[in-house]
Amino acid sequence: MDPVPTSSDQQSRPTLRCMPVQQRSAERLARILDACAEVLDEVGYEELTTRVVALRAGVPIGSVYRFFSNKRALADALAHRNLEVYIARVNEGLGAADPLDWRRALDVVIDVYIGMRRDVAGFSHIDFGVPVPAAGIPDPANHLVADRLCDLLAGRLGQEPDAELRRTFLVAVEAADALLQLAFRTEPSGDRAIIAETKELVRAYLARLLD
Repeated sequence: MDPVPTSSDQQSRPTLRCMPVQQRSAERLARILDACAEVLDEVGYEELTTRVVALRAGVPIGSVYRFFSNKRALADALAHRNLEVYIARVNEGLGAADPLDWRRALDVVIDVYIGMRRDVAGFSHIDFGVPVPAAGIPDPANHLVADRLCDLLAGRLGQEPDAELRRTFLVAVEAADALLQLAFRTEPSGDRAIIAETKELVRAYLARLLD
């Protein structure tokens, strides 16, 4: 049975003005998101505009507004796509081993993130959430990542996805996120020593529950 979606999982789904039905429409949406990622790498989130994205994608500005009300909605959709790609790559990297060695799983979780940070367009500006949350709304990005990883890994680690495990995953994700941000501020491709220290710290934290 599929896990019951959490409230955070529900929040992870972007609100589009119009859901693509035909393949041509879906391809146009993908082209818009690809263009958004490229423009982010060039000018950053603050200078991102829907008009520039439309020009880069080679579509009328109305095509962008057909799907998105503003640039934040566009960026939210890109963040959602990043999260889906991330979870799929983690799942692929884990392979079919069951039960799963949690230390190996941790390496996969962090290494996939690092790989996307290095190779995926726009990811360094918007990984799983817009860098400037809307006024009065807490940034849910790390909650979303922690919930998705908990749902993906809990059963294969022989754990129940209860409140304690979800809290543990959230703390681990928050700690890893802060340290990996430091690693990429120190070195554009990610400081290897800080990445290694990040893994060591998170391993020590998770061991109390998963060993």
